[in-house]
Amino acid sequence: THRGIGMIRIVLAEDQAMVRGALAALLRIDGGFDVVAEAGDGEAAWKAVQAQAPDLLVTDIEMPWLTGLELAQRVRDAGLATRVVILTTFARAGYLRRALDLGVRGYLLKDAPSEQLAAALRQVHAGGRAIDPQLAVAAWGEDDPLTERERQVLRLAGEGVKSAEIAERLNLSQGTVRNYLSEAIGKLGAANRIEAYRTARSKGLL
Repeated sequence: THRGIGMIRIVLAEDQAMVRGALAALLRIDGGFDVVAEAGDGEAAWKAVQAQAPDLLVTDIEMPWLTGLELAQRVRDAGLATRVVILTTFARAGYLRRALDLGVRGYLLKDAPSEQLAAALRQVHAGGRAIDPQLAVAAWGEDDPLTERERQVLRLAGEGVKSAEIAERLNLSQGTVRNYLSEAIGKLGAANRIEAYRTARSKGLL
């Protein structure tokens, strides 16, 4: 076969080598896809997208250096024609909502059958969307209580950044940072900032 003629060009980003290899093999066997680059972390994936200008970036969410959501944001901010498809094990409503806000066109679970994956990628390439139906139902049934500022402050606090430094980074007063934290803790029904961070992470709100 002539490489790339009429085929859908894909950059595949997945930090688990075995999963990445299996996915690449599946897509190559299908015959309609050309996996032009594979990346084991978000930074390598971003470089590959810039170098290859693929039709699709198929990416996991949780990866070293850059997450799949951060990658999606870069693709959008750079105005690239590459369409982003998230392929993940995380059936989290918060992740899906944030992905859609970032212009992601497909959100699929890794345990979906391979022919379903191939069909979804073709659908996205043709200009459509492909969202796992179970996820779509879950996403719209659950509200995200946090504001963007509360999310930023809680994320930094959960990573161990002290209030004074959070205030400096976000250009806020320490009192305001404490207010955002207590709001987030209250909304999530948590005892403290660490518990609030864990709860928000498990729900995909961060």
